[in-house]
Amino acid sequence: MGKVVPLPERTPNLSGALDAFFADKDLSANSRRTYHQTLDALTAELGANLPIGKLTTAKLRRVLDKRWGEAAPATWNARITALQSFVRYCRRNHWLRHDPMEAIDRKRVPRDQTKAIAYDDLERLWSRPEVGLREKTLWRMLYESAARANEILALNIEDLDMARKRAVVIGKGGHREVVIWASGTARLLPRYLAGRRRGPVFVTERRPNVVPADPDVCPDTGLGRLSYSRAWSAFKQASGSWTLHQLRHSSLTHLGEEGVSAILLQAKSRHQDPRTLARYAKPGIEAVAALTAEFDRGRRHRP
Repeated sequence: MGKVVPLPERTPNLSGALDAFFADKDLSANSRRTYHQTLDALTAELGANLPIGKLTTAKLRRVLDKRWGEAAPATWNARITALQSFVRYCRRNHWLRHDPMEAIDRKRVPRDQTKAIAYDDLERLWSRPEVGLREKTLWRMLYESAARANEILALNIEDLDMARKRAVVIGKGGHREVVIWASGTARLLPRYLAGRRRGPVFVTERRPNVVPADPDVCPDTGLGRLSYSRAWSAFKQASGSWTLHQLRHSSLTHLGEEGVSAILLQAKSRHQDPRTLARYAKPGIEAVAALTAEFDRGRRHRP
């Protein structure tokens, strides 16, 4: 349940409604950050003084198309979720009589049966000399921990237990959970941190033009926390078409191909519903190719 927050006596403007929304909403740190990214963009595009009653479908669609029209379907859908939550809040408080989100649809996320990336391909990618140390460290950590990208990007150095190759993340539902990485990340991480002992683990290369919230700034360097969109863009540009989520999917698929039990896969992935693991336990295309070659009768009986 949200906290009891005194509501404005009269219908507020956009800024006032957002202040009440964030004060009332009990959001995890990750969700709060994502919602702020969406709703701060709304204020930047429409103006803080816009009366809530004038929030229309056309205005929301214009913001969505301008900011995220070319983004991946999953990113578009995440922005839709944040806007829907805000609109529902406004309607419950009788600030909006209509639903301006009703005519704005989510985008279909295509099902990709080939999204487990072969380990050799991954190793070639993060071994390329032109790939920066930050990206190599992030990509290895995402693969070896099989964590969600937003969980790793939200990490602070204080969350790390480098001696035991693990960290505490805030998982789905706001729960504190442990992720564990392997030797590749363990070798890269100290080099990347370069003596930093506090603040965000993964940071931007330059100081941000707009100063972020204190938890998202390195107190020693002034660098801001690396955003999901920048991390996703860098990975897509380097790989050609892969997504950050494919690192998690590939890690779990490769473990399944090695015969790791469903119980251990569930522990590694931290899925609550074991049925979700079916897509990871399913052997990937390389395993099918190896199976086909192993039992290729034509090749074995060739004179």
